[in-house]
Amino acid sequence: MFKKTLVALTLGAALCGFTSTASADTIKVGTHPTFAPFEFVDKDGNVVGFDIDLINAIAKANGDTVQIESMPFDGLIPSMITGNIDAIISGMTITEARQKRVDFTDGYYNSNLSILIKKDKEAEYTSADALKGKTLCVQIGTTGHAFAETISKDNIKALNNESDAIMELSNGGCEAVINDRPVNLYYLQKSNLKDIVEFVDPKFKDNVDQFGVAVSKGNEELLKKLNEGFEKISASGELDALHVKWFGKGLENTK
Repeated sequence: MFKKTLVALTLGAALCGFTSTASADTIKVGTHPTFAPFEFVDKDGNVVGFDIDLINAIAKANGDTVQIESMPFDGLIPSMITGNIDAIISGMTITEARQKRVDFTDGYYNSNLSILIKKDKEAEYTSADALKGKTLCVQIGTTGHAFAETISKDNIKALNNESDAIMELSNGGCEAVINDRPVNLYYLQKSNLKDIVEFVDPKFKDNVDQFGVAVSKGNEELLKKLNEGFEKISASGELDALHVKWFGKGLENTK
């Protein structure tokens, strides 16, 4: 379970004449910080992003603190199962397969996939089906990776970072990059590559990915606490402010 620390709360001792103590939790949260704008490492070496601000806001709303632990995406769930971390926030989609291994909070972000291709291939690739059998670049362990396996299982380049996937596409190493749309758009803007364009297959709009915070199976105490914290920041307007900060639009315009 998460680490307990005692926090002394002195409430105007001179006026009230008493001091109270409350038990706060330090929650060890695992993430793979290569999924901007959700989690990434800034130029100063700090792990930042929407997910990081979100989990810190949720914890703060409950009077808790967060300790971020960076690790490979495919090592997050095993690390939590072995007790090295208490929770995971890493743009992790709630799927049936993952729900067999972990429990998820209520969804905190809805996202669909999109596809990046070379601009000179726009007429050729107008749907995901057109990419069947083609070499596809993905970020390892993502839902984009899982989808790519359904259309081109034997021709996938699974890379650690979205930026590596886009560079591979730009250099002609694959025909397309498939990933969550906010991530594709963020890196497309950041890389400023004029030869790469994005499109959304209509079927993607019917299959929305819902991101959730994962906790160990049966950890109902932490699950309840995280959901309650999320409700608090939703009601206070802090969640909407985080959407504006990281996506440029309020919550209603990012659904």
